[in-house]
Amino acid sequence: MASREAQKELNIRQYYTELNKFGQAGEYDKAVKASNKILSIAPEELKAAQCKAVSLIQLSKFDEALKFVEKCPNVQELVFEKAYCEYRLNTPEKALKTIENSKINPLPPNLKELKAQVLYRLEHYDDSYNLYRDIVKNSTDDYEEERTTNLSAVAANLAIQGTDKKLPDFRENTYELVYNSAVALSGTGKYTEAEKKLVISEKMCREFLEEDETMTEADIENELAIIRVQLAYCLQMQGKGKEAAIIYAETLKNKPNDPALVAVASNNSVVINKDQNVFDSKKKIRAAMVDAVEHKLNNRQKKSIAVNNCILALYTNQGDLAQLVNKLVLKYPDLEYQASLIQTCQYMKDKKYKEASEVLEKFVAKNPKLSSDINFALIQLHLMSGNKSKAIDVLQSLDNDRKFSPGVVSALVSLYLGSNDKQAASEVLKNAVDWYKNNKNKTAGDLSDMWRQAADFHLRGGEAETAAKSLEELFRSNPSDMKILAQLVIAYAQFDPKKAQEASKKLPALETLTTQAEIDELEATNWMMIAKAVKKKTAKSDQSPGTPGSDLTQKKNKKKKRKNKLPKYFDANAKPDPERWLPKQERTGYRKKKDRRVKEVMKGSQGMASGQADQFDMTKAQNLGQNVKTPTNREEVLGPRQQQRKHQQKKKKGKH
Repeated sequence: MASREAQKELNIRQYYTELNKFGQAGEYDKAVKASNKILSIAPEELKAAQCKAVSLIQLSKFDEALKFVEKCPNVQELVFEKAYCEYRLNTPEKALKTIENSKINPLPPNLKELKAQVLYRLEHYDDSYNLYRDIVKNSTDDYEEERTTNLSAVAANLAIQGTDKKLPDFRENTYELVYNSAVALSGTGKYTEAEKKLVISEKMCREFLEEDETMTEADIENELAIIRVQLAYCLQMQGKGKEAAIIYAETLKNKPNDPALVAVASNNSVVINKDQNVFDSKKKIRAAMVDAVEHKLNNRQKKSIAVNNCILALYTNQGDLAQLVNKLVLKYPDLEYQASLIQTCQYMKDKKYKEASEVLEKFVAKNPKLSSDINFALIQLHLMSGNKSKAIDVLQSLDNDRKFSPGVVSALVSLYLGSNDKQAASEVLKNAVDWYKNNKNKTAGDLSDMWRQAADFHLRGGEAETAAKSLEELFRSNPSDMKILAQLVIAYAQFDPKKAQEASKKLPALETLTTQAEIDELEATNWMMIAKAVKKKTAKSDQSPGTPGSDLTQKKNKKKKRKNKLPKYFDANAKPDPERWLPKQERTGYRKKKDRRVKEVMKGSQGMASGQADQFDMTKAQNLGQNVKTPTNREEVLGPRQQQRKHQQKKKKGKH
């Protein structure tokens, strides 16, 4: 027994020596075999099990490694290996559950770092940020720079989400840190600043990689691709679509290794194309939706691609758009707003305004808080379908801040007047005036035009008191405008003479409005019409009544009206030709001139009349046994004009 145990120990030591040798040499296939030898002798050996799991992970055999760990008797000691395999197999939820169920407290550094990465993949950026920050503070090793880079990536995503946390300023001593800083800036809409940082990051990246002699130009271009795509995005958001499209095209031409990068570049190219270059867009949207990128993109990116796929289907009129929209809502319920708009656009293209409005009405009923913007689209649809009453109802349902804005008030008044409801239009203006009086702090912009329109409307409608309220507000904002004051006096005079008298005292005196100098200047002005009138006056005043050529002595010769000339042989008693307005070739008596170049086809005996050719043509068998009618000359019915011409010719002959 002692000799057996000694031999077993000797074999285990020998196999561990081999395992160590293979592990240091990076020969992981042989390391797996060496681990199996140890485990076959001693299944409880934890180190051998860990070495086998790590070797399988190094060989990217994550599925095999996970199965081995789960069957291992001391699986509780292999929590890290199990969670890492689940993370690499794109099941981060399982990985997080494995770590949390391990009940290891406190977590060792490797598990803590893995948990931070899992949380980042699950887009729990707050928890990931806190964990990474703790790791960076409490660790000092060769991987400190990588952890700082990961922390800056988490901070960039928090900035995109619009966090309230005060994020730290990272030292931008590497191209990765500069890149993450640029991503954070672009996520907050600072595209110009982000563009400058991305240019710096690209330069730093090239310089750093060129120092490594093992890196080829293809490897460098592959590493630079992510920076360039982000730069193209910043240019695109600044309205520089052409420059962005060139960068996307060059990146896709180089075929980068990262499928997520290909998906982002393809999707953004589709956005630039819009409804142009549809075939290229269809090809690129397929590249953006391959299964390989499903676990490499975050939810925000996947949602954008899914929405763009539906919009492209709308542009191309291909595929079942309704089915695509339903899938979009099932997968991402928070995209119901975009889905409703896409479906509405499809109905509008087909001129189905009723169905389009029904889609929006359903969305408004489900989401009353999100309906403020979509209500205006619904109003437009009701107006396009000719349903003014529904459009008015939607406008009236808006909250007061929007309902009493000048544009909405104007629209409501126009719609009520179009429906011949002047009373309702007047009520809208009254309510607007009262609301603005009670909410002076909420007023924004220049409302003078609205006050003026309201005053004019009520003055025309005989509501002087209501008009006075609008004029008072208008005069308060323009106290130097005497025209408004004059209108206010007119309004007061209709219901309160005392107020009218007090207000009229503020009007300037009549003498101050005009001076003698202004009158002389107006009279002396050489306007075109006045100058002509002055010349006429002076010409008339220079001539005396007795002088020859004056207007008083000479009478203008009135032109006599010429009588209309009638045709020479016009007979008033004769009936007019009923075909007199028809073209000559369409009249009954018109004979078409024969073309002398075309010879008449003759059949039968010589001298036979051409009209009788068919009668004696033996080739036409259908003529046999039929009664053939001889041609008769039809008398032409001539109108009065032709009759007169004939009469004229006879007379001429008689003269000879």
